[in-house]
Amino acid sequence: MIDRRGFLQRCAAAGLADTLLPGALAALAVQSSAAQAAAPSAPPPSTFTEPAESTFPAITLEMLDAAAAIAGITLTAEQKAMMLDGVREQRAGLPAIRDMHLPNAVAPAMVFDPLPSTPKHIASTGLEIQEVVIQPPRGFETKPEEHLEQFLTSVRPEDQEMIAFAPVTTLGAWLQSRALTSTGLTKFYIARLKRYDPQLKFIINLTEERALAQAAQADREIAAGHYRGPLHGIPWGAKDLLSVKGYPTTWGAGGMEHQQFDEDATVVQRLDAAGAVLVAKLTLGTLAQGDVWFGGRTRNPWNSSQGSSGSSAGPASAVSAGCVGFAIGSETLGSISSPSTRCGVTGLRPTFGFVPRTGAMALSWSMDKLGPITRSVEDAALVMQAIYGPDGKDATVRAAEFSYPQIADVSKLRIGYIESAFAEPVLRTPDASANHSETDAQRKESAAQRQRSFDRQQYDGKYDRATLDVLRGMGVNLIPVKLPDLPYSSISKVLSVEAAAAFDELTRSGRDKLLTAQAPYDWPNTFRVARLYSGVDYVQAMRARAVLVEKMAELFRTVDIIVTPSGGPQLTATNLSGHPAVIVPNGLRGKNAPPVQDTAEGARGNVGGPGTPVSITFLGRLYDDARLCAFAKLYQEKTGFHKLHPPLV
Repeated sequence: MIDRRGFLQRCAAAGLADTLLPGALAALAVQSSAAQAAAPSAPPPSTFTEPAESTFPAITLEMLDAAAAIAGITLTAEQKAMMLDGVREQRAGLPAIRDMHLPNAVAPAMVFDPLPSTPKHIASTGLEIQEVVIQPPRGFETKPEEHLEQFLTSVRPEDQEMIAFAPVTTLGAWLQSRALTSTGLTKFYIARLKRYDPQLKFIINLTEERALAQAAQADREIAAGHYRGPLHGIPWGAKDLLSVKGYPTTWGAGGMEHQQFDEDATVVQRLDAAGAVLVAKLTLGTLAQGDVWFGGRTRNPWNSSQGSSGSSAGPASAVSAGCVGFAIGSETLGSISSPSTRCGVTGLRPTFGFVPRTGAMALSWSMDKLGPITRSVEDAALVMQAIYGPDGKDATVRAAEFSYPQIADVSKLRIGYIESAFAEPVLRTPDASANHSETDAQRKESAAQRQRSFDRQQYDGKYDRATLDVLRGMGVNLIPVKLPDLPYSSISKVLSVEAAAAFDELTRSGRDKLLTAQAPYDWPNTFRVARLYSGVDYVQAMRARAVLVEKMAELFRTVDIIVTPSGGPQLTATNLSGHPAVIVPNGLRGKNAPPVQDTAEGARGNVGGPGTPVSITFLGRLYDDARLCAFAKLYQEKTGFHKLHPPLV
């Protein structure tokens, strides 16, 4: 007989390796075969015959008890007897699908739609549309025939930094006027990538040969008067979950260092068509989690003792360090927002279903989004113009418009702010009856930790609240709003379930042990835990998500744009609902900022501290990304924080 405690202990010790209820039973059966031999159960007469090739012992009534406890249901003896044959048959059917060896690129037949059931329409800006025009560079004069190599021999290091940290708009103008060549600029950025990679660890593979060929072609075309647009000749970096033919696409994962695909991702193809120059495949945390990959930890250029956050770790770090003109990242639940905040750059997380993900690693088919990481909002809009729209392959992508407007009068926009997120923090003290087992020393340390966390929230909150003052000074009439009251964390379990399915064979084969990070919150353990989430509960979570979609639609009927701190519940809510976000730098912490809570390598408290960036986030309506960018650009131009860059040595 296997009791509930014994079952849970064996789960923890062995690591469950099969999906949902029948999968849990299969894993339990493997671990409990010895116990069954010692005390065999006596199942009722069965019409089901276990396949001869089955590697699992027969499912017993005792297993149903233990599995029911994990599934959160209660079964009577009569119900268990009735279920037994069906569960056995269900498990026997698993190999037929597993033997298909479905690749990561195969999406489920279900397609998530962020638009509410009524009405089914895509928002339009209702504003006058004006084409983006690149302005001539200011304060930089060279003759058109002077190439970058010649220029760099006669200028000061700070002038080289002017090039390294110039926005795409300026770089594009220099290239179009032939003040710089794409070949020279490409060599310049490749040299910086090589120089700072030992310190920041943001490169997985340089694409140097491909880049120099693209740059030479761009120079020929520009010289001949064939200018493709604002990205023509601009060097950029790709998060290494985007496939590029002829180069490894590692997904940041140990055991996949040499994985290759035969076709470029759609986003890569579109940037090629725009004339952009791919110079590097940049790091991502293992399988799009965090900033730890098989080569180490990607670093924050503002404080290289800290990680750059993730999972778009390399794109944010490289843009921040002035080593690429722009980069493409991805977000499922914070992977553009978090590293953009940490590294002090601009991130655009587009509406779900705006940018095709064909050729990108799938983590969660209903939540994954690709978007630009840049030095300015205008740069992000220019990149977005090149990559959005259907490709005929990603079924989630809609034929929405991205037409970048000029906003003449911000007072005509309804700008909301999440009132509770800007409130002064409260130092919470534990219930007097709680933690009675703690020693005096433990209670003192807990109190000190709460105080440090409170000091950090209070300090950083000043930057958030200053944003509201700036917006009011711009003539914005701010409207307080509230997020729908829903269990976002519970609904977000759909992410881990989809991710476990995306990497089903990795778990079942045991190759997940090759992944670098193996803590309880890392993917190997998360995938195993997710396999015990029932199919019924997944569907219920998606139904709750449909309620969220409807309630977010109601919220955005009252406002056009929402301003919010970059963390908090909104991050989960809007990734689930598919709404777009623009994350912009919002200043640097001063010398009086609270020190980091934990200076240990990789510690979760090793964030912030004096001289590090903070950010603010703007949220928009579905497929109204262009207006969202236009408004965020006005704020960015008013504050100028995007012009700051880290003091690299």
